[in-house]
Amino acid sequence: QVQVQESGGGSVQAGGSLRLSCSTSGYTDSYNCLGWFRQAPGKEREGVASIYTGTGSKYYEDSVTGRFTISQDNDKNTVYLQMNNLKPEDTGVYYCAADPGSYCYKPMDPSDFDYWGQGTQVTISS
Repeated sequence: QVQVQESGGGSVQAGGSLRLSCSTSGYTDSYNCLGWFRQAPGKEREGVASIYTGTGSKYYEDSVTGRFTISQDNDKNTVYLQMNNLKPEDTGVYYCAADPGSYCYKPMDPSDFDYWGQGTQVTISS
């Protein structure tokens, strides 16, 4: 059973930075697609960024391109989301998700991801 655990949320003012971490375990596949999603109150869950752990290929949703960076640890089971120049519209619950044994596809579709963390709150004040 794949397990996914996020950490690192919090509250900062606009223009600030946060770094989210996602630790995963329990894979039987060597390479996987790991992604970050977010959900603002009253809105649907949307993709933010994803990384294919086999090649390190990355995808970013247009609204975060140039501000967010997804990266992986050497063990390829831990991914990070560095978020800079944060805006109030970045506020929401951020989820890490895993799609074992799969390439990453765009646009990101939550239904492609089988395992999810519990989410971590990110709040950006103006």
